[in-house]
Amino acid sequence: MSALPPIRRIVTGHNAAGRSCFEEDGPSPAQKTVADRPGYRVTNLWRTSPAGNARTPDSIAEHKGVLPPAGGTVARIIEWPAEPEDPAELRRLMDKTFAAMYPDAHRDVKPGEHPGMHTTDTVDYAIVLEGEIVAIMEEGETLMRQGDVLIQRGTAHAWANRSGKPVKVAFILIDAATAA
Repeated sequence: MSALPPIRRIVTGHNAAGRSCFEEDGPSPAQKTVADRPGYRVTNLWRTSPAGNARTPDSIAEHKGVLPPAGGTVARIIEWPAEPEDPAELRRLMDKTFAAMYPDAHRDVKPGEHPGMHTTDTVDYAIVLEGEIVAIMEEGETLMRQGDVLIQRGTAHAWANRSGKPVKVAFILIDAATAA
């Protein structure tokens, strides 16, 4: 596990009388790390399948990979340490991270591209909570800071933490049809 404090997850619901209440308040049961990558942690918070607010049981602990269930959503927070400057070490870390945590991402890194480049059949909302991170497309990149929001629409993309400090980003992924 990570030395980082756990992400607090508060889940609402309805009591036996049908009144709104807090059902859970504590760390998510779905926190994952990658061996040999201190400071990198993914905390999956909730998923729906299909999207809705029905009184369905919590299934986030069973979630695997990056993609939400078909017709559903997944919410997570990813924390990154600073990216290593050595390109070979960065490639090794990206290969290990994708193999261990995101084998369902479409990954075909071309020469000269960031080794984290991948594509998902989703619409993603990426919200920088702390720090700064570089969002990378096949054509261009932009620095995102706390409070910035990126709407990723099924595009090839990667993330780079070149700040020298940790960064924390919230992601909401929504299953989406691939553009024709």
